[in-house]
Amino acid sequence: MSTTPSSTPAPSRGAAGLDVADLLELDALLTPEEIATRDSVRAFVDAEVRPNISRWFDEAVFPRELVPEMGRLGLLGMHITGYGCAGRGAVEYGLAALEMEAGDSGLRTFMSVQGSLAMSAINKHGSEEQKQRWLPGMATGETIGCFGLTEPAAGSDPGSMSTFARRDGDDWVISGSKRWIGLASIADVAIIWAATDEGIRGFIVPTSTPGFTATAIPAKLSMRASIQCDIELDEVRVPADALLPGARGLRGPFECLNEARYGISWGVLGAARDSYLTALDYARDRTVFSRSLASFQLTQQKLAEMALELTKGQLLALRLGRLKEQGSLKPHQISLGKLNNCREAIRIAQTARTILGGNGITTEFSPMRHAANLESVRTYEGTDEVHLLVIGDAVTGMPAFR
Repeated sequence: MSTTPSSTPAPSRGAAGLDVADLLELDALLTPEEIATRDSVRAFVDAEVRPNISRWFDEAVFPRELVPEMGRLGLLGMHITGYGCAGRGAVEYGLAALEMEAGDSGLRTFMSVQGSLAMSAINKHGSEEQKQRWLPGMATGETIGCFGLTEPAAGSDPGSMSTFARRDGDDWVISGSKRWIGLASIADVAIIWAATDEGIRGFIVPTSTPGFTATAIPAKLSMRASIQCDIELDEVRVPADALLPGARGLRGPFECLNEARYGISWGVLGAARDSYLTALDYARDRTVFSRSLASFQLTQQKLAEMALELTKGQLLALRLGRLKEQGSLKPHQISLGKLNNCREAIRIAQTARTILGGNGITTEFSPMRHAANLESVRTYEGTDEVHLLVIGDAVTGMPAFR
């Protein structure tokens, strides 16, 4: 039986020193700075996440104590330039997301909600005063943000949101409900999207504002080392300068969602890689019928298929990253990455669990935890169906959402 639990990084060398997680030697396509960023996040995950993640998942604990260190590593809003943010490239951000999700999807989700959603909303659509006020503290993790778009009856169809903001003198008064909002119960500030007489607008709402209530959703079977919440907004009054001036209509939140979807395309490969390496290590060590489990043809087929899909996903993510750095990444290309890599990452995690046999259902090993988490990742920031329709619209020119 393997002695490599989920708290220990699995080996990554095969025959003749082959890096079994990089069969196409993709490191040759990365810059020294990108490799250094990846390695620093990997070291952080190995030291701080792997020894504890089984307990955090089992006890449904989000390790808030890691947030300041993530800030010191420059992981929060790391793609934003200025305001105390790291200003790193798209591929560096993707590699960091991959390494964080190799630890757990919940921690990569924190990076995404904080940086790609809440901070991006302020950076893309906020005034200079709003950026100066909020972004530096969010970059260090001293201030935590959340992004309130999804509603109980408006998940994949945010255009039908019922949350409404009305003018009252110089103020805005917001009422409504949001659901599945990451970090809301520990957040200091919320980006709230609401319908108005002028169309959908975004607002920066301090969570201490009277009438704002965030309640963590209990009894989850996925993303247990993370926080998702219901938000109730009961006549929440904010001043005129809470409005994000650059966000009008659904394009505002969608531009932020595309930042998050891009990161997901990379992040899920971390969960996939960790599952694959865990299964490979286990198969090498496990003896059945007087032979190594890894020596059986059916086991090797599973491992080869996992390696194949992981490699294809890495190529896809890297291509998206280079397009993003060129400023030419398109929404349907992001959908290709989010759809394919989520779908294949789940298959890899599930297949890895089969190699672990009955031992794979325990928290000692990571694949089943990853598979459960990935069901959430597959759903948020656009379901498979939504991304299929985005791609379908691109190839036919006929939108089929309604």
